[in-house]
Amino acid sequence: MAKAPVQVVWFKRDLRIHDHAPLATAAAAGPVLPVFAIEPEQWQAPDSALRHWQFAADSLIDLSNALKTLSLPLCLWQGNMLELLATLKARYGDLVLHSHQETGNDWSFERDKRVHRWCRQHGIEWQEARQHGVVRGLKSRSENRNAWEKQWEALMTAPAFPAPQNAQVAEGWQAFHHIDVDQLHGLTLGFDKTPCPERQPGGRHEGRALWRSFVTQRGRRYRGSLSKPLLAWAFGSRLSPHLAWGTLSLREVVQSLRRQRQKHADDTAWTRSLRAFTSRLYWHCHFMQKLESEPSIESQTLHPALRGLRERDPDQPNLIAWKNGQTGVPLVDACMRSLIATGWLNFRMRAMLISHATFGLGLHWYEPALHLARLFTDFEPGIHYPQVQMQAGATGTNALRVYNPIKQAEDNDPDGEFVARWVPELTALPLEWRAKPWALPESLRRRFGFQPDVDYPVPNDFEAEARYWKKMLYDLRRTPEAREDSQAIVDKLASQRRPPARRAKKAKPANRQQLSLFDDGGLDNA
Repeated sequence: MAKAPVQVVWFKRDLRIHDHAPLATAAAAGPVLPVFAIEPEQWQAPDSALRHWQFAADSLIDLSNALKTLSLPLCLWQGNMLELLATLKARYGDLVLHSHQETGNDWSFERDKRVHRWCRQHGIEWQEARQHGVVRGLKSRSENRNAWEKQWEALMTAPAFPAPQNAQVAEGWQAFHHIDVDQLHGLTLGFDKTPCPERQPGGRHEGRALWRSFVTQRGRRYRGSLSKPLLAWAFGSRLSPHLAWGTLSLREVVQSLRRQRQKHADDTAWTRSLRAFTSRLYWHCHFMQKLESEPSIESQTLHPALRGLRERDPDQPNLIAWKNGQTGVPLVDACMRSLIATGWLNFRMRAMLISHATFGLGLHWYEPALHLARLFTDFEPGIHYPQVQMQAGATGTNALRVYNPIKQAEDNDPDGEFVARWVPELTALPLEWRAKPWALPESLRRRFGFQPDVDYPVPNDFEAEARYWKKMLYDLRRTPEAREDSQAIVDKLASQRRPPARRAKKAKPANRQQLSLFDDGGLDNA
């Protein structure tokens, strides 16, 4: 009887053993070789950063420990994936490659295309499983809206894959293991080295604990806190980096969330908060689908009529001030400084940062997008780049959302606590002046010993700048040619997912088989 080929499981942004279709499929087919390729080019890309690697390293350590419980190693290969595949082919001859599909940045997209070509040339089967509701090869979205919704729902309601038992390890795996997990945090890979002293730790263990605290305690105040930067840190899920690196699967979260909604069905605050969180999970895949369908969103302004506006100048003084949290606008600077330190920021404040950069400072969206990508521990290209372009008004189809940082401070930091935490230069000022210290009367300047442009920068006239760019963009969008382009963009990239009804249908009770899948590490048993 012929030996089964070696089943290579390529871990990418799916660092877990539970609900991992490639691992489960491989373990049922033959000897398994789990690998993670530490590819230097990936970590030298302009949107890579130390904080990304630190979170990934935490998660790889956790993954390695989890695989040990299955009597499997995690082979950490330092080098590009094609080199690894060629070495595997030379060692084993026949093999099958298993991985999840990935909607990543341009670098990972081009890497995957090279891997596809190599596999075809060498007769290697590559089985790619879906882990998000993204559809490969989708042409028109507006015509397939119902179909997209149905496939998303089918994927999310399908039984999760339990961690495989009795897996057989491939012989000779040691030859493909370059680095021990205790060396991961010491690697220098060429990424941006900005420290992140308060970043969230990675790993499935951390992700499960975070989720458990959210659905049992913190999440009750989610809906009323998600726009406020201080409260969002405490009562938001902060699950996004775990979804970005796949320590938890989206399906696990959706299924657990629906069970929790049943448990909290009689509590209005819980019901509203979990419904709001559910809508965010729908939109997660919706935005990833945009980049999957139009990869140029990462680097090119989506709407043709809006291309060529502003220059991509990394040395622009306004850009440097914005990146350093020194614009002179307290809430903007507080958000940037907190993001540098923690790697996380709530959605409304992220939108305000992009809005201020592109409308308030007149910057091209691309350099701010790269800077934020490096700062977000939860950087997910498929969500990041479409969102940046939308908030910058570069899609040409969405309403222009210009966030006034003074109003945002009044609405979402009314006591000035967030600004005081991150812009200590202003703590001596009366509360009513912290949002706009440049307007402090001369008498109060003397009383509090505050000198504008000495103690804290004076901002540009960002409100006038924003009015200018709003008018500019609206005028460019009104031409007949621009309207045609807008319709083409809507046809290709319009929303695939309707927002959930205000009164969600009562979910059917989960059957015993579904619940049993979580007995060995699932979210409901964290």
